[in-house]
Amino acid sequence: MFDIVLGVARGIDYLHRGCDMQILHFDIKPHNILLDENFNPKVSDFSLAKLYSVDDSIVSLTAARGTIGYIAPELVYKNLGGISYKADVYSFGMLLMEMVGRRKNVNAFAEHTSQIYLPSWMYDRLDQGEDMELGDISDDEKAMARKMIITAFWCIQLQPADRHSMNKVLKMLESDVELLEMPPKPFHQPSNDEPSASLDVETITSSG
Repeated sequence: MFDIVLGVARGIDYLHRGCDMQILHFDIKPHNILLDENFNPKVSDFSLAKLYSVDDSIVSLTAARGTIGYIAPELVYKNLGGISYKADVYSFGMLLMEMVGRRKNVNAFAEHTSQIYLPSWMYDRLDQGEDMELGDISDDEKAMARKMIITAFWCIQLQPADRHSMNKVLKMLESDVELLEMPPKPFHQPSNDEPSASLDVETITSSG
C-alpha cells in the first residue's frame, strides 16, 4: 500500500511540476487510481483536469469541480483563498486517509459521533497515542501508517497556504517518521446532512 501511495504522489507531482504546462487534475479519488498487475498505480480520468502556466500560483476556475469527500474546501468556500495545485494536494490527503483507515471518510453509521468524520477521529486517536485499529500489523508497518497519516493531515489543512506541495509531501513520505511534525488539527468537518461520495477503496487497499 505504501508503494501505491508513493506512486500516486509521484504522479501528481509530475502533473504539477514535470510538464511544460501545469496540469491540475481536480478529481483525485480512489476510482481514478488504476493498478496494473504489479500494483503500480496510474492516475486516470482527466475529464475535469485543466492546463495552466507553470508560473500561475493562483488559477482561474469558473465553477467548483471534483467529488464530494475529496474536493478542496476553497473550491466551495471562496473566502479560504485562491485555487491552486493545493486543491489536488487536499484530494490526495483524503485519498491517503481512506487508504490507511480502510473506510470512507464519512461514516454516518458510526457508533459514536466522534467516529463519523474519519480525519477527525484518526487525528484524536493519533494525538492521544491510542491504537489506530489497523489490525494485526508489525511495528514497522505501524510506523509507516503513522507517517502516512501525519502526511495526510498536512495535505488536508483547511487553508491552502498551510498545505505542503506534492514535492514536500513526497519528501515527508520518504523520510523517517520521527522527523515529522504533527500538524494542527484540520477542522473542516462536514455537517450531518452533507452527502458523501460513493467510494470503492477495495482495489486500492487490496495489496495492504
